[in-house]
Amino acid sequence: MSWTRRGWIGAAGALWVPGRSLGAAKRVVYVCGDHEYGGEQTLPLFAKEMDQRYGLTHTILTSKPDQNGETDLPGLEALSSADLAVFYLRWRRLPADQVAHIEKYMKSGKPMLGFRTTSHSFRYPAGDSLEAWNRWGAEAFGTPPGWGADGHTHFGHQASTDVRVNAEKSRHPVLQGVAKEFHTRSWLYRVLPKWPPEDAEKLLIGKCINPNKPAEDNPVAWTWRNSHGGKVFYTSLGHPEDFAVEAFQRLCANAILWLLGNEVPRRWKGRMTIEVPYRGMVKPG
Repeated sequence: MSWTRRGWIGAAGALWVPGRSLGAAKRVVYVCGDHEYGGEQTLPLFAKEMDQRYGLTHTILTSKPDQNGETDLPGLEALSSADLAVFYLRWRRLPADQVAHIEKYMKSGKPMLGFRTTSHSFRYPAGDSLEAWNRWGAEAFGTPPGWGADGHTHFGHQASTDVRVNAEKSRHPVLQGVAKEFHTRSWLYRVLPKWPPEDAEKLLIGKCINPNKPAEDNPVAWTWRNSHGGKVFYTSLGHPEDFAVEAFQRLCANAILWLLGNEVPRRWKGRMTIEVPYRGMVKPG
């Protein structure tokens, strides 16, 4: 047995960190490919912080050849060993063998987290054998069933969002230590009046600042249990500048720990360093 700065290493080589139980670290698989918001840049930084702070491990999967690669996202078989899957997708057209890994994970009833454009993860053409996947956000996360469906839209890229905690849900573990009010760069998504489902717990409400058309307040984060028994968290936030906001960082950290069945700690280790500029849509070449 030997000591490290983090804890001690037993004969089997397993690291024990003070404040953690023995056993294999829980694995989070991040699935990225969103065209616009740099999820393949923000999420690895966030995942590294989560590993260091809470003893998790992670795998990052990204679209190929880059964020605009709509038809190839290799490595999805990693979902079979995931304790939690985190999705940041937008308008993919993955082949059936890759989609099958996502379907298997979802139907296992394991927990899932979705960011922003995951409400419209897929966009298969009419008549395609996988066209039903265009509605996947509704089945998996309780979002509207695709962009433009049931009025799912936003209020212009010039807008931003003031966020407030839903007072009725202020004691939810995911809101532990999250500021009661904070501002994000994400322009507000409209999900009302049909979404999220009635049995979802709406945790955060967004008010659009500088909208390009009349805008009502909308939920921007909720928890739910989908029809496969999976515990889920979804947020329509996720602009890269949001990841620099400490309240958003804590919200996401709490959500991951809660989804994994871990205790959400009262103590917070301070702001994470995640500084990723917004790139917008970047055309290939």
